[in-house]
Parts: sequence; structure tokens; C-alpha cells
Amino acid sequence: MPNIKFSYLYRDAGNYKNFGCIVFSNPANLPLAVIDANIKKHLIDGCWFYAEEWQLPDLRFADTSYNDPTWHEFERVEYTELLPNTQLCLE
Repeated sequence: MPNIKFSYLYRDAGNYKNFGCIVFSNPANLPLAVIDANIKKHLIDGCWFYAEEWQLPDLRFADTSYNDPTWHEFERVEYTELLPNTQLCLE
């Protein structure tokens, strides 16, 4: 059963980006379409989320300013053979 790679990014006010990903286990063997739909229904305007609320690493730059947003941007989910790097899993 493949694991799920959740890719996301942080984009500051100057459009500088910092990319990250988390690999989840998928013990229920959920299809990508179901996972993607479940994620998107919890996003702000179908795109953004607060990393701390989702228990994901914060990708903001160390030198953020008051102009920089505090949300992160969802990119995609995909199957991967990489090992999970979080205790969170999809069930």
C-alpha cells in the first residue's frame, strides 16, 4: 500500500517561496481522489490553510514581516514509496 505525499508551500508578500512535504501512511488505502477532495473541503477558499492548525511544520521564513501572510498553500497529494515522516496518518 503506497503512502501519501502531501506537498505544500509558504509564499511571502514578496512572492518568495519555501516548499515542504509530509509523507503520511495510508492504512485504509484511500484513493488519491478521495484524499484530495477531503483536503480541499477543509481549505480556505480551496487553497490555503494554517500549518499549526493542521499539525504540519511551519514553512514561514525566519525574517517575516507584518506584510507577510500567516497561511500556507496546498499544492497536491500523490502516492509515494517514501517512508512516513509523521505520526499522523490517513484513516
